[in-house]
Amino acid sequence: MSDSLKELLKFIQIGARLDLKVVALEHILGLTGSESGIAALTELPVLLISLISLLDDSNTPIAKDASLCLINISTQEKAAEQLLDLDIETHCPPLQKPPDNIINTTLKFIFDPRSRIADSCCMILSNLSRPSHLFERVIDGIEKSGKTFDEIINIFTKKQHNKVGAKLHYLGPVLSNLSQSSRVRRYILDKDKCVVQRLLPFTEYKESLVRRGGVVGTLKNCCFEDDFHEWLLGAEVYILPSFLLPLAGNEEFDDEDNDKLPLDLQYLPEDKVREEDPDIRCMLLEALTQLCSKRQNREFIRDKNTYVILRELHKWEKDKKALLACENLVDILIRTEEEIGEDNLREVDVPEHLRDGFQKADEDFVKED
Repeated sequence: MSDSLKELLKFIQIGARLDLKVVALEHILGLTGSESGIAALTELPVLLISLISLLDDSNTPIAKDASLCLINISTQEKAAEQLLDLDIETHCPPLQKPPDNIINTTLKFIFDPRSRIADSCCMILSNLSRPSHLFERVIDGIEKSGKTFDEIINIFTKKQHNKVGAKLHYLGPVLSNLSQSSRVRRYILDKDKCVVQRLLPFTEYKESLVRRGGVVGTLKNCCFEDDFHEWLLGAEVYILPSFLLPLAGNEEFDDEDNDKLPLDLQYLPEDKVREEDPDIRCMLLEALTQLCSKRQNREFIRDKNTYVILRELHKWEKDKKALLACENLVDILIRTEEEIGEDNLREVDVPEHLRDGFQKADEDFVKED
């Protein structure tokens, strides 16, 4: 296969005949549908560099096919690492202008309001930043690119940055991946930047599950910074309604229960539906659980009648993992502080053999039919 791929190289260059580029890219795109095909492609750095170059092709269908190839290739962890490791100066085809590295190239098209491959480039960047050992490298690459996280948040939260139809929804998963890093979390939680407040409306964003899930994942990751919990729950952010509203249905509560709820959750309409995606429901419940680490925050969350929302969710929930996450959170909220006996649950030292036992019990519960 390597020899046949080398034969294709001359046809996937900027300036090659259009009809030959089309056929060559179709063949390469077919190969990206299998692990063996991707493995063969990644053995040729010059081919990967040519695909990055073709993102800049003046013919939009060619640029789109090249972007689809790179999306598929970057889904594999090893291949994603190879894309980040490309020595472009060394392996660039003769007589061809070396393209920029893949992070700079994808960012260029993501930020271009006239780009027709902006969404594809968001997906490539999402794939590159997903592996746990690569997201810090992607952060470094973004910081070196000349683009800032302020600018990324601006185009993500803008109503329509792209003027030719790209939605940039996959910037949500990019932010979720990058917020595995404390330095990105602390940027999002910077009290002077108002970033987290701009993300909150997207927990109920109906147009895109991808954007919604990416934002919820980002906010959940931010809840690992427990020194920001009081601020997140306080008046400046007031994150609790944004986490609870997607978990609420159209159940009716009496006036006493309604009055204790956050204002946004009082007297919900009959057509109110819960978050449809079980993974997003899990992330919301896990984020709330993180916010319950300190006594003062547990008491605040209890006082806002969170339990009644969780009680109705528990009756409705069918997904095993989400059900377990709900039960873990309820278990914290229904206990008195005297029963809990600790101010900060993060500081509780659970013996390793008990941690292993709890984890196995949770896994067994989720696996049950």
